Amino acid sequence: MKWEDVLGRAREALKGICNLCPICDMKACASRVPGIGGIGTGSSAKNNYEALRSLRFKMKTLHDVTEPDINVELFGQKLAMPVIGAAVAGAAINFKDRMNEVDLAKAQVFGALEAGTIAMIGDGPGDLYDKTIEALKGAGKGIAIIKPRKLDEMIRRIRMAEEAGAVAVGVDVDAAGLVNMRRSGEYVGPLSLGALRKICESTKLPVIIKGIMTEEEAVMASDAGAGAIVVSNHGGRVLDDLPGTISVLPGIASKVKGRSILLADGGVRSGSDVLKFIACGADAVLVGRPVVWGAFGGGKEGVRLLYEKLADELRIAMILTSCPSIKEVSMSILQS
Repeated sequence: MKWEDVLGRAREALKGICNLCPICDMKACASRVPGIGGIGTGSSAKNNYEALRSLRFKMKTLHDVTEPDINVELFGQKLAMPVIGAAVAGAAINFKDRMNEVDLAKAQVFGALEAGTIAMIGDGPGDLYDKTIEALKGAGKGIAIIKPRKLDEMIRRIRMAEEAGAVAVGVDVDAAGLVNMRRSGEYVGPLSLGALRKICESTKLPVIIKGIMTEEEAVMASDAGAGAIVVSNHGGRVLDDLPGTISVLPGIASKVKGRSILLADGGVRSGSDVLKFIACGADAVLVGRPVVWGAFGGGKEGVRLLYEKLADELRIAMILTSCPSIKEVSMSILQS
């Protein structure tokens, strides 16, 4: 199977949900929440895409970089690339039950492992977390992302993640107003600093805080004990008129790089997108919507093919910008 075959199958499987546009600029899927699109006008999702496109590389070809090192070590794991699967869940709500929730989670987790990286599993209304955690149990490795619920419930779910073999746990605080959760009647809300400290103190696992978009809150999260921060606007799925994530990443990196692991997401579709995020300060990136395409178009094999494609594109982009390793990537490879 080739990646092109995966896309063809995904296009059929996701008909009416995602158009798999040749250019995934998020213009065709505004207001598709629940679903795979952006909230409201879709401006935040579009801004992620446009911010990435606004960056330009300096191409360099007079050098001896032929085999760039794209390996990274995060959360005590040696990863084949600086790419992690984002927590994509809600098969019934977002994908009209066209795939079983457990099968969707397994495709993400096992596809990532077969490619030499790891994936996140998601949380949601009802028994969704009980289903996605099954995939993590079976793999014995992955990251559990939990919605910003009441503190005691979040800690209960952290215990489930620990028992399942998670290498880290996280809270997607950018889901504080997520429409899917609100409609279900289940509580989600902002996370106080006191609650964040208690969460970090409740487990020996690294705690990831996903949904940071300002330098101020990045510092607050790091000071409170967060082992990692994800610069994210939830894929443009929670609030209109937010900036593209990569546009705020350099400022955040200047405040917390080296103190907490710095991850980011928002519009990643290619290996060159990955390189731009690394250049702007991320230690690794999360990829979401393309993982959905991989899962629906080819199960765990489709997801594996996605990661292999991204890795190949990343290596080529590094060769053409004279980057010997991920550790040596900097903003100097971008046009000022």
